[in-house]
Amino acid sequence: MARDTLTGSRIRERRAIRGLRQADLARRVGISASYLNLIEHNRRRIGGKLLVDIAQVLGVEPSMLSEGAEAALIAALREAAVDAGTPLAETDRADEFAGRFPGWAEVLAWSHRRIASLERTVETLSDRLTHDPRLAASLHEVLSTAAAIRSTASILAETGELEPEWRDRFHRNLNEDSARLADSSKALVAYLDDSEAAQDTRGAPQEEVEAFMAAHGHFFPDLEEGRVAIGELIEAAPELTSRAARTVGQAVLAQYRADVALMPLAPFREAVARHGIDPLALAGVFAADLPAVFRRLAAMPPGVLPEEVGLVVCDASGSVLFRKALTGFALPRHGESCPLWPLFTALNRPLVPIRRRVSQLGRTAAQFDCFAVAWPLGRPGFDVDPVYHSIMLILPVADSAAPEVQPVGSSCRVCPREGCEARREPSILSDGF
Repeated sequence: MARDTLTGSRIRERRAIRGLRQADLARRVGISASYLNLIEHNRRRIGGKLLVDIAQVLGVEPSMLSEGAEAALIAALREAAVDAGTPLAETDRADEFAGRFPGWAEVLAWSHRRIASLERTVETLSDRLTHDPRLAASLHEVLSTAAAIRSTASILAETGELEPEWRDRFHRNLNEDSARLADSSKALVAYLDDSEAAQDTRGAPQEEVEAFMAAHGHFFPDLEEGRVAIGELIEAAPELTSRAARTVGQAVLAQYRADVALMPLAPFREAVARHGIDPLALAGVFAADLPAVFRRLAAMPPGVLPEEVGLVVCDASGSVLFRKALTGFALPRHGESCPLWPLFTALNRPLVPIRRRVSQLGRTAAQFDCFAVAWPLGRPGFDVDPVYHSIMLILPVADSAAPEVQPVGSSCRVCPREGCEARREPSILSDGF
C-alpha cells in the first residue's frame, strides 16, 4: 500500500490516541460519521481544508497525517525483516505498520540498529582475538601462568609429607607465578581499556557522527560565527562515545569550517535567493569547487532553501563516509548501496559533473535529481596513484514528467525492481526468494 493512501489509517490511529469517538471528530470538522468512516478505512481521498481541520482537532501537523513515516524508516523495517532470517509475508505492509504505529516502528528500527552494532562489535573483537599478536600473547601468558599455579597447588594439596626444602621451593614457585599472573592480568586489562572498552561502543564511527550531525540539524550557528572551537563541540557531544567517532567528527567539522570561510552564510543565502539551487552557478559566484558547494547546501538552516536536500559521500571502494538523509530517498545503514547511484558512476569519470533524474522503490516512488562528482584528494604526483572521493547531492522533484528516469534502489535485499543487471542477491520482496 502506498504511503499517500494511508492518511485514513493515520487519522484513525491519532483519533484513538486522543480518545475521540468517530462521531465526535466528524461533528467537530463538519462532516458525517459515515464519511469519516470511509476516510479512516482509506476508501476516500482527503486533502485541503478538511485535512487541515482534522489535523487541528487531533493536535498534529497535517504532514504527519498525509506523509507519515519516512522511507528510511520503512527501509530499516524491511532490513530488519531480512536479518531476521525468515522471509515474512507482512513485509509488503511495512508502510502501513510505520504509518499506523510510528513509535513502535522507531523502536523496532532502533533495536535492529543496536543489534547490528553489537554484532559488529563482537565480530571486531573476535577478529582481534584471532589476529592481534599482542592480545594472543597476553592471553597465552595468563593461561599458562594459571596452569602452572594450579599444577603447583595440586602437588602441595595432594602430596603428603614433603621435605622442607621441596616445600619451600614449591611455595616460592607459587608466589612467583601468582605475581606473574597478576602482572599479566593488569597488562591485559590496560591494553583492552586503551581500545575504549570502558565506553559504549555502538558500532561504526560514521553512525555516531551521523547522529551528532542530525542532532544539530547539520547546522552549527556558533561555528558559523566563530564563537566556539571545534574541540569544544566534539567534547560536549553525547553522541560521540568512541575515540574513533570523535576523530571523524573533528575532521567533518574542520571541513565544515573551511566551507564556511569560503562561502559565509549571509552571502551564500543571497546567492541562493538569486540563483536557486544551481550548484554550477553557486560555484562560479564563490570560485569554489562542486564538492564544497554540495556540502554547503546540505548545511543550510531551515528557510534558506526552498526544499530539503540530501547528501552522500563515499570513497573509491564505494564505502559510504557521510550521509544526510532525505525524506523519500532510502539510504541503507550499513553499506551495500545500489551500484546504479550516480554517486558511484562519478567514480568512473573523475572531475566530470553528472546529473541524473532517478526514481526509487517502485513506480509510485518519488523522483529525485542527483548531482554527483568525484575528485582526487591531495596534490597529484607522477609516482603516486590518486585517491578519489565521490559526492552526491539529492534534490526532490515536484514535476515527475521527465522523459528519462534512471530506476535505482537502496540495497538489493529490499529493492523490488526485477530484471536489474546490477542485482547482487534476491530481494525479500520478490516471489522467488
